[in-house]
Amino acid sequence: GGMGGMGGASMRDRPQQGEDIVVRVRLDFLEAVFGCEKEVTTSRRESCASCSGSGVQKGTSSAVCSQCGGAGQVISAVRTPIGTFQQSVPCNACGGTGRTFTPCSSCSGSGRVSKNKTLSVRFPGGVDQGSRLRVRGEGNAGRKGGKTGDLYVEVEVDRDAELQRDGVNIKSSVNVGCVDAILGTTVKVKTVDGLVELKIPAGTQPGTTLLMSKRGVPRIGNANLRGDHLVKVNVKIPDRLSSDEKKKFEELRELQLEDPKKASRVK
Repeated sequence: GGMGGMGGASMRDRPQQGEDIVVRVRLDFLEAVFGCEKEVTTSRRESCASCSGSGVQKGTSSAVCSQCGGAGQVISAVRTPIGTFQQSVPCNACGGTGRTFTPCSSCSGSGRVSKNKTLSVRFPGGVDQGSRLRVRGEGNAGRKGGKTGDLYVEVEVDRDAELQRDGVNIKSSVNVGCVDAILGTTVKVKTVDGLVELKIPAGTQPGTTLLMSKRGVPRIGNANLRGDHLVKVNVKIPDRLSSDEKKKFEELRELQLEDPKKASRVK
């Protein structure tokens, strides 16, 4: 039977990098658009101060494991239908480390303790649902002198009742009456910058999209470059008319029937 490599102990003594941590943070719609700073609390594993991360009780030292002679592995016989094979398995007495020791009372021998840490994280303007920010060196501590992992902050963004995001552009809709669509008007539109006046040109057709330039989301890394705000115009046809209104519309129809060119243009 083949004997497994006996290099287990030296492998286990190598520095091991700490794991990364992922936390989720909710931002409201405008916080994501313009950026903000938020306190983020994480629970992470830090190197144990009592044993300096070794896992060995202070004032004691580790010894070579008597079971495996420091190899970290022992040879075990495995019976199979075609005979008995030998294979190396991690030593139970030392947990495969090759050394036995009195575990540190603070960290139970793991070399790391759990601690809560609160950081101030800056979210740049333009982050969106699913964006991931990396904060270097704020993950779990490494073992045996290994590097600390990183912290990843995943962004979730609350929806807005009126505004939708489409990358760096904002979309919304506005309702105007049919007379205003025909004659043109000015309406106040909710944007990320607050209420802004939008000119509805005379003759605006239902479903037309009007552009409010540079009223969108800043680009990450260049806050001066902003997307646009696209406003879809819904034209509302009245379902009830006063007798005066009805009279005016009938007069208008008469006018259009008198002028064949106009009638054909309206169709």
